[in-house]
Amino acid sequence: MKKEKNTTAQNGCSNENTLPHKWQYNLKYLIIGVLFGIVFVKAEVISWFRIQEMFRFQSFHMYGIIGSAVAVGIISVWLIKKLKIRTIEGHPISIPDKKFNKGQIYGGLIFGFGWAITGACPGPLFAQIGSGALAVTVTLLSAVLGTWLYGYFREKLPH
Repeated sequence: MKKEKNTTAQNGCSNENTLPHKWQYNLKYLIIGVLFGIVFVKAEVISWFRIQEMFRFQSFHMYGIIGSAVAVGIISVWLIKKLKIRTIEGHPISIPDKKFNKGQIYGGLIFGFGWAITGACPGPLFAQIGSGALAVTVTLLSAVLGTWLYGYFREKLPH
């Protein structure tokens, strides 16, 4: 296993997960998550039928939502870099360049096939379960198992 260097001393940032917090600290995340889930339900992002329409090229609905999210992401990253926006603590934000590798193609295909078959991707899983589609629990458990298996075999996989 590789030893990770401590970047906290270098850039002053710390991993929020390693800091001790009272249970109430996470309430804001629960509230935002519930609101995000409501938006997903109302926008029909979690609808199996909408997802199937997308994969069959029968509707622009999901492409419009995904395209809007990509546009917002691009503009946000551009603004962060252009305006040299800092973190709440005042530390500079650095976005490292990513290297492309063929594993991203394989992973994307597996992700896409899973999304098409189950009608769910990781974001809407919880909203689907929360809206009463309890069968999606199988998809959630499969996603957790797949993530765990990837972490377990990561060093042996071609990257």
